Amino acid sequence: MATSAEKQLEIIKTATAEIISEEELLHKFKKKKHLRIKLGIDPSGPEIHLGFSVVLRKLRQFQDLGHTAVIIVGDFTGMIGDPSGVSKTRPKLTKDQVKKNMAKYKDQIFRILDPKKTEFTYNSKWLGALSMYQFIELAAKYTVARILERDDFDQRLKSGQPVYMHEIMYPLCQGYDSVSIKADVELGGTDQKFNLLVGRELMREFNMEPQVVMMLPILEGLDGVRKMSKSFDNYVGITESPKNMFGKLMSIPDELIAKYFELTTDAFPHKVEEYKTALKDGSMNPRDAKFDLAKTIVRMYHSPSAAQKAAEEFDKVFAKKEMPEDIKVYKLRQSQITIIDLLVETGLMGSRSEAKRKVREGAIDINGKRVDDIAYVVKLGKPVIVKAGKHKFIKVVKK
Repeated sequence: MATSAEKQLEIIKTATAEIISEEELLHKFKKKKHLRIKLGIDPSGPEIHLGFSVVLRKLRQFQDLGHTAVIIVGDFTGMIGDPSGVSKTRPKLTKDQVKKNMAKYKDQIFRILDPKKTEFTYNSKWLGALSMYQFIELAAKYTVARILERDDFDQRLKSGQPVYMHEIMYPLCQGYDSVSIKADVELGGTDQKFNLLVGRELMREFNMEPQVVMMLPILEGLDGVRKMSKSFDNYVGITESPKNMFGKLMSIPDELIAKYFELTTDAFPHKVEEYKTALKDGSMNPRDAKFDLAKTIVRMYHSPSAAQKAAEEFDKVFAKKEMPEDIKVYKLRQSQITIIDLLVETGLMGSRSEAKRKVREGAIDINGKRVDDIAYVVKLGKPVIVKAGKHKFIKVVKK
């Protein structure tokens, strides 16, 4: 039995930040059985994280209702670099970089999306085919004043930072993607609002019914401040090991627990509300809620057994203060070594400066005792257990 237009709208509008507009979306649901739902991606790295999963999960909701996901790979726009939300010119991607990243993206995307209801296309197909005359005609449909209304451009101009011509072209190119694939709806984060609205305007200019714009909330990363991003090293990759995924999720700030449940899990809305209420009135310990969250997400991307094993391992190491079962062993020739040299040589830290900072912060334990002296010398008469931060362990022995 087909889902009514009203019910589809009710389902789709959950956990969204803004829809422009709900009335138009309801009209489209009533008018067409199969909508084309656009999502543009400029694959800047090979790994998808939970922050990006938010929009992919919304796309899957559309698919479950019978609609088609149209993934536009920005092999052309990636060479420009999306200026959204950045204070300086974004590095451009080469076609080879896009191709390499996409090879890994597809497998990860299909952990969330239904391959049978997904179309992949590359925007060089139509943008690369535009003649100079055609591109000038396209540019004539939007004003410079409107483009410069963008907050990021405005801020850069006021601070004396340059805005290049190719960056001004980016919103036009993304908008023309919508024209080319005849999008009914386009999804994106709230930081993409300007680009998404340009797509609506261009479709009107081409005498097409404008796409509905749907914006999803931005998910903060593990630091609880900045959006989840690999560049901020505050992310949880959806292909990470169950152990790493579980440990990272247990470190999120308490105030983000409900938001993570709502945006990144398959928990029903009423269940999310139960967590919100229990955390607010103090009837549930935040640690227990995070434990449920971590198990849920590991189950989604791995398996129930992997989730249970990761939970037991975490509890063993961090609650019962036991060592992990798979602790690595590092062998040293010398009988003693400075704490800084040890951290760098074993690979626990990437540089001496990082090692010094972590020691001074009190993030390093030797055999269960905190070490905060960068001149500390580790003696290897017996095996030494080194703990760096919350999740890294290594056993050091003398050869």
